[in-house]
Amino acid sequence: MRAYMKQYKFLGDYRLRNVFNRLIVSELKAMRCPIVVIPVNESTLQERGFNQVLGLCEGIQPVNCLRTRQGKKESRQSEKNRSQRLNADQPFELIDHESELIRQKTIVVVDDVYTTGTTIRHAAGLLYRAGARCVKGFTLAR
Repeated sequence: MRAYMKQYKFLGDYRLRNVFNRLIVSELKAMRCPIVVIPVNESTLQERGFNQVLGLCEGIQPVNCLRTRQGKKESRQSEKNRSQRLNADQPFELIDHESELIRQKTIVVVDDVYTTGTTIRHAAGLLYRAGARCVKGFTLAR
C-alpha cells in the first residue's frame, strides 16, 4: 500500500485511481449517505494536479461543504510525526452555503489514509457544528 500511495499521490500516477475506484464507489453507494471528501490545499492541488481522494471516488457526487482554511500554509500530513498530527490545528472551514445538504443527516467523510484519525475528526467537528446527525469515516488504508 505504501508503494501504491507513493506512486499514486506523490508521483502523480492518476491512472492508479482505477485500482480501487469500483470497490470504493460500490461501498459508498451502498451507504446511501451524503459523501464529503477531504479537500487538499490549493498548493498541493496545483503541485499534484488532482485531489487523490476525489480520484478514488470518481463516480460519486460528493457534497462540497469543506475547504482548507485560506492562507494557512502547513506541512503535509505525510511530513508530520504522530505527535504533530494529533496536535494539529483545524485545517478546514465549512462552506456555509452547503450546510443544508448535511443538516440532520448521516455523513460519510472519505479520506485516502487513516493514520491518527485527526483529519477525519477535524472534518467531523465542523460537520457536527453544521448540524450533521452522525459522521462516519471511510478510508482506503489504515
